[in-house]
Amino acid sequence: MENASLVKRQQKRAWIIAVVAVLILIAATGVHFLFGRRMIALVSDQFNQEQLTVARSIRKLVETSLNTLEKELLNLAGSVSAAQSDPVDLLAGLRPELEIISRPGVEEIRLWDRKNQTMGVFSHGNLFAESAAAFPDIDSLPLPESGEVRLTRPCTAGSRVYLYLIAPLGSVGDQYLIFRLNLTWFLSPLLTGVRSGASGYAWVIDGSGYFLYHPYMDFIGHSAFDIRRETYPDLSFFKIDRIQKEEMLQGREGTGTYESAWHRGLAGKMSKLIAYCPIHVSQEPKQFWSVAVVAPIHEIASAIGQVQRWQLVLQGVTILVVGAAAAALLLFEVRFSRRLEKLVDARTRALKRSEERYRLLIESAEDFIFTLNAAICLKSVNSFTANFFGSDAEQLIDRPLADLLDEDVARKNTKAIRQVFDSGRSVREEIEIRSVDPPVWLNANYMPLKNETGEIHLVLCIARDITENKMLQRRLVTTEKLAALGTLAAGVAHEINNPLGVILGFCDLLVRKQEPGSQVYEDLRIIERQGLHCKQIVDNLLSFARDRKVSEKSADLNLCLVEILTVARHSIERRAVTVKTDIARRLPMVNGDCRQLQQVFLNLMNNAVDAMPEGGVLTISAAYDKGSRQVIVKVADNGCGIREDRMDRIYEPFYTTKPEGEGTGLGLFVIYGIVHGFGGSIHCESRVAEKPGEKSGTTFIVKLPQHPKEKS
Repeated sequence: MENASLVKRQQKRAWIIAVVAVLILIAATGVHFLFGRRMIALVSDQFNQEQLTVARSIRKLVETSLNTLEKELLNLAGSVSAAQSDPVDLLAGLRPELEIISRPGVEEIRLWDRKNQTMGVFSHGNLFAESAAAFPDIDSLPLPESGEVRLTRPCTAGSRVYLYLIAPLGSVGDQYLIFRLNLTWFLSPLLTGVRSGASGYAWVIDGSGYFLYHPYMDFIGHSAFDIRRETYPDLSFFKIDRIQKEEMLQGREGTGTYESAWHRGLAGKMSKLIAYCPIHVSQEPKQFWSVAVVAPIHEIASAIGQVQRWQLVLQGVTILVVGAAAAALLLFEVRFSRRLEKLVDARTRALKRSEERYRLLIESAEDFIFTLNAAICLKSVNSFTANFFGSDAEQLIDRPLADLLDEDVARKNTKAIRQVFDSGRSVREEIEIRSVDPPVWLNANYMPLKNETGEIHLVLCIARDITENKMLQRRLVTTEKLAALGTLAAGVAHEINNPLGVILGFCDLLVRKQEPGSQVYEDLRIIERQGLHCKQIVDNLLSFARDRKVSEKSADLNLCLVEILTVARHSIERRAVTVKTDIARRLPMVNGDCRQLQQVFLNLMNNAVDAMPEGGVLTISAAYDKGSRQVIVKVADNGCGIREDRMDRIYEPFYTTKPEGEGTGLGLFVIYGIVHGFGGSIHCESRVAEKPGEKSGTTFIVKLPQHPKEKS
């Protein structure tokens, strides 16, 4: 009886354990499936957010490409001369530019003479004339004002979808330049390589719901609502129709799911994830498209389902040992979470790599690229901008633009930025950065950036360094000015020389007739001295104005500099000026005459000493530049410097900043003529101290070409 009772108790215990094990298994299985579904939903939502990031990147790429085409159209329209009235002749003069513009999707370029109803057509490399009456879309084209570009809405011709971009030529309203943009050609290079996950892709519809791009080429040019039903009549497209009608065609962005019957060659009913956002095409007329990025849910579900099947196998083992099964379940849940995290991280990294490609385009540019908000504070900067200002990009975020620029420059650029926020149009402005020496000039283009609601929330600035162009422009103006002054000086000098010679001749005769020491004798000597001074000035003018052919003489600069320093050092040091030299040995022979070059360097040293009335340091250096085959001589002082508003006049004759009677204003004028006569150049760099403690001074840089015999 006891054994039977014991067996019954054991059987009862076994049944209880079995029932508990089954209940635990059922509960665990239920929790497992609920957790799996919840995890699929969470992963799907996160995956859709990443798809939305890809869609936004595509939008930015398409909008940038369209803006580039509009700018090219405006530039091309602005470059056409109205002197030629025939459209074909006008286009023939632009053939090289047309060949380039035709590559990114522009299949046809027309020049329409509205007054004469004629057209010049450039298509597939061919140029021909056509009557405006033969152009079927002529009546539907919007006519923009001067300086504007108008875009038509997409049109279909069979399986081809296209639109027109129109801009007027100049300010005359009778001629228009028209781009016919094949949207399939235009969008395919931008979207073909897009991948969302393993097999996801992107498609684009216009504001009327017609496909502008789809990997399934038969869909292009057809209504997205109709072509799906015609192709797959047995499937309901209620969800995607609602998303397109209530979200995408209203210019909204978002995510969702829908049922489909096709995905990259796979047929059959399947659920897909979709993320979409609008592409802003034009403001007048207001027009937008919508881009969608889609991927099948089963890619995520299959990856998670494979893990779940292994989990079920392990849960079956838990029937034998409940405790071990619980521990195994906990361990497996940890493994599952980690695997899921790795899967999500891998998908996230893949999407981020896609986004990084577009970001690298900005980061690798050697231009200043940054954005500003309405408070004129930096919101993003590229590496080139941050490196220029000697800072990290993160440290520049939220800093006012005025912190990086001088007050007057910041005020002028702030006005330009506010004009962009107010008008919604790009504005160009020049930026002078004086915190570096020498100052850097930038040509900045401020452009509006709009958010999803069409409001301008940031201004994008792309600035390019034009310092070298500024310097070349200034030198060209100086050269042309001096050439004109030289011609004028030659005429004046010749006219003065003859009567001056007569004055000096008769003055000499009168001096000989007077007794030395008398008042008349002394007065005549004063007249003679002043006349000789005038003659010296005239000789200097003639010296500059002579035809400056490159000299065939050669000079040893080491010898020239040593001799002139030996002569001038004592008188310079008497004026409390320290002379420092850094002259390379064995400099090559240069074009020039030693005596005239010594005159150049002596004048430069005298000017430097005059700029340091209370003493200072005069530095003379000379070195050979192998790249340009020139010897470069620098004469530098730490004197008062030359103001920027005087820099353009320092080589003009009779211009001097010295007190009356202490200078003729011909020193640098003559130096310029001598140096250029030997095929060389002279350049001045100067800085004036604006605050106490700041450094000032002037450096004259003389470059002389190596003598041809030395080169051989």
